[in-house]
Formats: sequence, C-alpha cells, structure tokens
Amino acid sequence: MNVTKAAGGEGVPPEINQTVRPDLLSFITDQNLALLAPIVVYWSFSMLFYTIDRLELFEKYRIHTPEELLKRNRCSVAEVIRAVVLQHAVQTLVGLVLNYYEPPQYTGFEEYEIWNLSTKLNVATSTATFIYYWVVPTFKILLGFFIMDTWQYTLHRIMHNNKFLYKHLHSVHHRLYVPYAFGALYNSLIEGFLLDTLGAGISYLLTGMTTRESIIFFTFSTMKTVDDHCGYDLPFDPFQLLFPNNAVYHDIHHQSFGIKTNFSQPFFIHWDALFNTQYKNTKAYAAQQKQKRLQRYNELQKQKLQKKED
Repeated sequence: MNVTKAAGGEGVPPEINQTVRPDLLSFITDQNLALLAPIVVYWSFSMLFYTIDRLELFEKYRIHTPEELLKRNRCSVAEVIRAVVLQHAVQTLVGLVLNYYEPPQYTGFEEYEIWNLSTKLNVATSTATFIYYWVVPTFKILLGFFIMDTWQYTLHRIMHNNKFLYKHLHSVHHRLYVPYAFGALYNSLIEGFLLDTLGAGISYLLTGMTTRESIIFFTFSTMKTVDDHCGYDLPFDPFQLLFPNNAVYHDIHHQSFGIKTNFSQPFFIHWDALFNTQYKNTKAYAAQQKQKRLQRYNELQKQKLQKKED
C-alpha cells in the first residue's frame, strides 16, 4: 500500500510510502512474539531465582528461611507449576484469538509524523525525533503501568472484601504464605484471566501501544511480577530499587497480619496510600525478617566451618 502525501522539499511534508512493517524476527510474527516473550521470561527469570535458592547464593537477603517455606505453604510445587502452565495456555489462546483480528502494523509514515510533530511544537527535527521514538513510547508504557495498577488494585481489593470471591478465587494464591518466583502467577484460572490477562490487555488497548511497545510492556510486567514474589530483599535488584512496590511490600500482603493491606500491584503504591490500605509497620517487619535470615546465615557459616575442621 503506497500513499503519497507530498513531493517533499523545504517546508513541505515528506512522502508517506506506507508498507507492512517486517517482523523483528524471521521465524515469528511480532504479535506472536508479544505472547511468547512474557512466558519465556517468566520461566527463565523464575529459574534464575530457583538456582539462587538451590545454590544458597544470597542467604543474607532471604525474606523467609527455607524452613518457613516448607512448613507454611499450603500447596505443592507441582500444583503451582500446573496452575501457572494452565494460565499461560489460556493467556496464549486468548492472545491468538485477538491477534487474528488485529490489523497489520505499517511503516513508512514515521518521517512525516516527525515532521508534523516538529512543525506543531516548533522544535528541531532531532528533538521531534527523540520525542517520537523515546518520549511518546515511554509515556504510553508508563500510562500502561498506571492503568494496570488501577485495574489490579480495584479487583484485588474486591476479591479480599467479598467472601465468596475470596473463597472461590483469590484464596488459591494465598496458599503461598511464603512466595517464591515461579509462584507469581499461581492463581485460580478465572482470577488469572481477570487480573492478569484482561488487565494487561486493557492497558495495551487503552494506551494505543504498538505491537513492539506491547512486547516491552508485557515482558517488563511479567519480570516485575516474578520479582515481587522472588522471596529476596536484594539491595542491588533494579526492580526493588526503582519501585516502592517490591518483594518485601508484597510479601507482607501474603502474611496473615498483612492480608488486608498492600493490595497494590505490580508497580506503584499510590492507591494503597490514597485509600489508607498500606501496612504501617513495613520497616519493622523488614528488620525482623532480616534478623532471622542473618541468624540462620551465621548458623550455616558455622556449620560449614565445622565440617571443614572435621
């Protein structure tokens, strides 16, 4: 499809030669990549934390001890994996159906839109190019964060306040009193669809993201959700440094004393702050858990030293 807007020249808008945008990768369409990338990242990122667990690499930064994980959780690892795989299957099926009706993505109009932006804002072409390729996509993704936070906070809080919804839907996720990475999407199937699949889809549609922007949005959101359930309070983790809604913040919500607080997820905590549902003693809890894990860490170090001496 070729559309000519103008012949070009000084002060005249450049030509639009609109064609179908080629896919990023030759073996998969961008639409299907937007479905596949979050799943690959979910299990890859989860396996990273699983490896950290098995090798005991960051025992100093565990929120809970391994003993707590074994004693307090009310679901097996097999149940968790099965539920997450099923949710990913439904998520993919819904995405494939929507992709069937998705119009093709075009290219060839970018120079005209940059020229138009430069003219409207009365800025240099280089500035307009930066705005077009960086500022606008970043704004759309951040707006997507806000919409997803709003959707999930509202639905999440309703599921806690409605006894029927909590018992039949959300209580499944709270069988994990001690969260771990690949349990991030351990939900009942209906909740997984409503909270995650539908929430991400609505954020994508309302912001008008391109398919490639949605790949970044879906993948980043998935990594953030996994990190929130990783079970580690890592001082060098960029997700935990950049966002106040982090692993410790969400871990409190999984505890019996904090289950009616910290509903915000997965990015910011403004809705908790606004509606007074934020747990008040976050710092004290974090300090308490730090003391527990350091005590266990010191005990492990003594045991290792004793073995060497023997």
